[in-house]
Amino acid sequence: MNYTAELETAIDRLHQEGRYRTFIDIERRNGQYPHAIWTRPDGSEQEITVWCGNDYLGMGQHPVVLAAMQDALVSTGAGSGGTRNISGTTIYHKRLETELADLHGKEQALLFTSAYNANDATLSTLRKLFPGLIIYSDALNHASMIEGIRRNEGPKRIFRHNDTAHLRELLAADDPAAPKLIAFESIYSMDGDFAPIKAICDLADEFNALTYLDEVHAVGMYGPRGGGVAERERIMHRLDIINGTLAKAFGVMGGYIASSEKMCDAIRSYAPGFIFTTSLPPAVAAGAAASVAFLKTADDLRRQHQTQAGILKTRFKALGMPVIDHGSHIVPVMVGDPVHTKKLSDLLLKDFGIYVQPINFPTVPRGTERLRFTPSPVHRAEQIDRLVSAMDALWSHCALNRAELAG
Repeated sequence: MNYTAELETAIDRLHQEGRYRTFIDIERRNGQYPHAIWTRPDGSEQEITVWCGNDYLGMGQHPVVLAAMQDALVSTGAGSGGTRNISGTTIYHKRLETELADLHGKEQALLFTSAYNANDATLSTLRKLFPGLIIYSDALNHASMIEGIRRNEGPKRIFRHNDTAHLRELLAADDPAAPKLIAFESIYSMDGDFAPIKAICDLADEFNALTYLDEVHAVGMYGPRGGGVAERERIMHRLDIINGTLAKAFGVMGGYIASSEKMCDAIRSYAPGFIFTTSLPPAVAAGAAASVAFLKTADDLRRQHQTQAGILKTRFKALGMPVIDHGSHIVPVMVGDPVHTKKLSDLLLKDFGIYVQPINFPTVPRGTERLRFTPSPVHRAEQIDRLVSAMDALWSHCALNRAELAG
């Protein structure tokens, strides 16, 4: 086999389908988010506004977070020095886990290097802990959940997205004595829709199933203290395991689960993805702990965030843009074609200094390609005006149909 030729064929196929992914080199300037500097392919620099970042609340540059990280960096140095079991557990990691357990009203939390790792390691390890475990997974679950469910082989059932009637059918068809777990998300990041958490918990109670909720796109932003959608709906106590991230609203890096003391202890003891991974740098853990603690009392910031998202959706809708609106902070504008989506993204960046990454297959199904905007409390009114004007001009330039709204 000509390995190089096979690689070229695989990459060419992505180019032909209009979904080859390009990385945009940007430099975030401290204190100026959502402004950043883009280094063009020719080496020149251009100031841009980031409209697709996951630093939803601007906490990645918040003085409280930076001060905590600087103090920890001076005190401890750069890296943790090992895995959690071998010299890599510090006061900063324990402090962060205590903050996270408190955030979700759980006995314990367990820190991972990413929410992807937390999902993958936890879901795959649950099969070891409960032999014969049947996992019921929402059809639109994140890739990290899918990978974790696939690993270590075992029975799984895929229920139609947010379809509790279908979930009930699947649960009822299986052995009542078999261990069961329902895995789902609170907010699905591509459409911005919410899961029927209460209804799923009701089914879990009826069929004696565990519940696993991914709150990655909700922690910090929903609920009185930023505990997520489950906190907003006063239902956290009914969830057995909650997964979250420190890399989005909390503005740093890392992931975690929050659960009972025994569940966290079992995952800690059996999950290779936890046992054999170097722990987060202490400075990162310190910054994350400061961010979590700060956002527990920052309800005004959460309200500002929702207001900004509402304004942007209203402005796009007024232009007839096909916006999906489920009432969350996610603002997807449907394009429906990978080539057009990439072209819009390129023109926004080059001509207007607006950075929004195209979302194509396999992240979303073919024919549902989109631009996904993430407004934040630190986006100013004039930046929203510029974005709306640019989208209005480019939509016509790309000859796209804006007559029918997507939601």
